[in-house]
Amino acid sequence: MKTLPSSSFQFKCGIESSNRFMLAPMTNTQSHEDGTLAEDEYRWLTMRAKGGFGITMTCASHVQEVGKGFPGQLGIFSDNHIEGHRRLSTEIKALGSVAIIQLHHAGMRSPEELIGENPVCPSDQPKYSARGLSLAEVHQLRDDFITAAIRARASGYDGVEVHGAHGYILTQFLSSKINNRTDQYGGNLENRSHLLFEIVNGIRESCGPDFLLGIRLSPERFGMKLAEVKQVTNRLIDEGNIDFLDISLWDVFKQPEEEEHKDKSLLEHFTGLNRGEVKLTVAGNIRTGKDVNNVLQAGVDFVSIGRAAILHHDFPNRVMDDPDFMPVKTPVTKEYLSKEGLGEDFISYMKRWEGFVANDH
Repeated sequence: MKTLPSSSFQFKCGIESSNRFMLAPMTNTQSHEDGTLAEDEYRWLTMRAKGGFGITMTCASHVQEVGKGFPGQLGIFSDNHIEGHRRLSTEIKALGSVAIIQLHHAGMRSPEELIGENPVCPSDQPKYSARGLSLAEVHQLRDDFITAAIRARASGYDGVEVHGAHGYILTQFLSSKINNRTDQYGGNLENRSHLLFEIVNGIRESCGPDFLLGIRLSPERFGMKLAEVKQVTNRLIDEGNIDFLDISLWDVFKQPEEEEHKDKSLLEHFTGLNRGEVKLTVAGNIRTGKDVNNVLQAGVDFVSIGRAAILHHDFPNRVMDDPDFMPVKTPVTKEYLSKEGLGEDFISYMKRWEGFVANDH
């Protein structure tokens, strides 16, 4: 049976999405330096909810002050953040979208000049001037992820996504290349994934069965092996504490980088998992209406949209109206992006993407 982008679906926890579109969690540098919500961030996210995203996810929001990954990052490490989050989640839900916050800690990828001290990591990484965490600090990190989820629930969010991808701290623990610990959080894959499972299980226990819980993983880069990521995803599915897997593939249409896995596409390695009640979303180079439909027909439950959502706040509505919808060609002007709900800081950040923002004349 063909899965339509406009069809609704329900997660195991009981929460329903009105369609198959989720706003991908995107770095946008639009909040205050203390982590409190700013107006530009509020506008950017609520415009996407208004534009038809069935699920609206925040940017990566750090669970510890020392885990800040970029300037103007939205925080969830203090009760001082609750007021802004409550305002944001209330409006997202009022617009008919599911409100999710992504829980994040940058680890060794926290810029030293931003946090005012050496970044932290599972074990010392001189290349990044990062110091290894003590065992007590690992336990504190676990507790702070769980506390952030409790805070998110108190802020009115429908759920959270735990960021275990893109080389941030949970990837650093999972990676045999980065994690050189010799205690129960290092060594074999079971030990390296110990922190991730403690966080997932702790959130489920603390926030209850009706709270939406997802996990983001990426199968390549930062020393991540495809077979190990699949092993972790299988265990997450089997243990039954998550509602969805968010797999960031960099490009949903690419082949695996590891020679032994090139018998099928990277996407097929995950659509082929026996997922039971766990929903699957993927991100990476889904830019047109045809891309959306192709990915859904490949067996993915819902799509995560990044770049196309920057270009069109109403990308879901456009694709649901026209399956052949093509986004505007880049580069686009600063004025265009401003009309699409990007603040000055986000527009400046987007200049990092080659050929995305037109040069000033």
